[in-house]
Amino acid sequence: MQFFCDIAMPMSDHPQRLDLDQYLPYLINRVGSVMALRFGEDVLAPVGLSIAMWRVLVALSSTGEQRHTDLADLTSIEVSTLSRIVTRLVRMGLVARAPSKTSGREVVVALSARGRDLVNRLIPFGLQYETIASSGLSEQEVATLRGLLRRIYANLVEAEPLVMEPAGKAPARVSARAPLGLPER
Repeated sequence: MQFFCDIAMPMSDHPQRLDLDQYLPYLINRVGSVMALRFGEDVLAPVGLSIAMWRVLVALSSTGEQRHTDLADLTSIEVSTLSRIVTRLVRMGLVARAPSKTSGREVVVALSARGRDLVNRLIPFGLQYETIASSGLSEQEVATLRGLLRRIYANLVEAEPLVMEPAGKAPARVSARAPLGLPER
């Protein structure tokens, strides 16, 4: 399904309003922003990590060695950005690159012993921030929230682009999939 907005649509007598306090993208971003800011400043910055670096380390900790393309999918980091992050993590001694055992043309990334030790020290802090963020919610509400967020993500990944074009022009297809490391359809 592809959605288009025609900016030449007739304006109503009453302009539309958007209440940010009721707007899901704003609310989701607001939570993510404050979580990233607090966790990033309080826990990650003192050890020289960014949120993106943290995601890479945690993904490798959870899943083991990964090809760059698979790691990009797991972390929602664009492949070229991920490559720069991995290079920094290699220089820090937290990950290592190695030839793939299944393909001589591919390289895999894995945690080093130092990286695993650091992740193991940081995970309790990440879990504590999750506990703080979800305080006052029941276990069922947290499980429901996780499921809803996964569904929202899948909806957005699978959605056709929403394109706003001036009246009279054919809509252009714009893909938001590549920056997310997702294959074009």
